[in-house]
Amino acid sequence: MLFDSHAHLNDPQFADDLPETIRRAEENGVKKIAVVGFDEESSRNAVALARQYDAVYAIVGLHPHDAEGFGDGAEAALATWAREEKVVAIGEIGLDYYRDLSPRIVQQIAFRRQLNLAQEMDMPVSIHCRDAMEDLVQILQREKQGRYQGVFHCYSGSYEQALPLLEMGFYLSIAGPVTFPNAKKLPRIVSEAPLERLLIETDSPYLAPQTHRGKRNEPAYVRFVAEEIAKLRGISFEKVAEATYVNACHLFRIPPERR
Repeated sequence: MLFDSHAHLNDPQFADDLPETIRRAEENGVKKIAVVGFDEESSRNAVALARQYDAVYAIVGLHPHDAEGFGDGAEAALATWAREEKVVAIGEIGLDYYRDLSPRIVQQIAFRRQLNLAQEMDMPVSIHCRDAMEDLVQILQREKQGRYQGVFHCYSGSYEQALPLLEMGFYLSIAGPVTFPNAKKLPRIVSEAPLERLLIETDSPYLAPQTHRGKRNEPAYVRFVAEEIAKLRGISFEKVAEATYVNACHLFRIPPERR
């Protein structure tokens, strides 16, 4: 069984064939899919998909690119959605200094407020970080009142940068780039990080694995990520699939189904 821990089936690219996309995922062993919001509209759509499809769970939040849209109204909407049974985390939230589509101080304020919301709602977080690890870790260390639960989605940092995240109790989610021939940092991370701290994802429709590179990604392809992790760790695909499935269910507080 597989758990795609981060997908954007709320993206317009899936508008014409969403039922078929979910069916293909199920045919490839994907039992659960976390559909992630990045602004208010996509978060609302994620919740709607979770209501409609048994396999889908929702994560709601504002991406750092959309941080300027975060205010009291957005926070109230997220809090309302977060009370629904199949909403399992706040995200994707964080910092992105690579594109800087929102001013950095605005990103930091929105990130802190959503972290605090997650604490108030007793929910984990799904974190986006690009070229901002130092500031992001400082915020986590400064803001936390307890021990955060959460995942760094599509982790792309170094092994050394991962160590304090693992120490704080975070999971690292691995996506399609681990299959790329030019992947440099990810092979060490998936080989040496504890298996009980790894999740897998597609980040659909983005970051398709090497076998489908340049095409639309979809949850069915998360198996290629698991296969590459198994190869790098020298263990079976089944062991990686089971471990990452259980890890995601534990993080998102979903009772795991058994075979």
